[in-house]
Amino acid sequence: MGASAWHYVTPWLGSPQRSLDALHREVFTAEGWDEEYDSLEELWADEEFMGEQGTHSVLDVPYAVEDGTEPADLGTLRPLPPPDLAEYFGTERPTVEQYTRVLAGNPRLRTEVDDRWTGIHVLLHTDGEPTHMGFFGVSGD
Repeated sequence: MGASAWHYVTPWLGSPQRSLDALHREVFTAEGWDEEYDSLEELWADEEFMGEQGTHSVLDVPYAVEDGTEPADLGTLRPLPPPDLAEYFGTERPTVEQYTRVLAGNPRLRTEVDDRWTGIHVLLHTDGEPTHMGFFGVSGD
């Protein structure tokens, strides 16, 4: 089947991991995984499925790294560094609209994702205040 690129925008809940956890719950139900698995934990525990095929969605990446100081690892979403925010968006505080436009119109942004089963998160702002998180990555096989 091959890998799939995916992206989401979700409300900011005070930390990347809290925002990701809420998005996981939403996607788990919306994409029908709750019909095959009783919980996200059960899905993630299915090592054969998750390791060989995956969901081709953000569900394949369970952890959001708070800052760029931790080493990159499979299953993690890392922040886009401030210099890259400025390069891609013209600001270190992009809006939802800027994020959506750049993600759709600049394929080079997606190359920031180094490996399958990983991704990037971007804190998004409205009137200078954090309001949303953007997540994008590549997973599945």
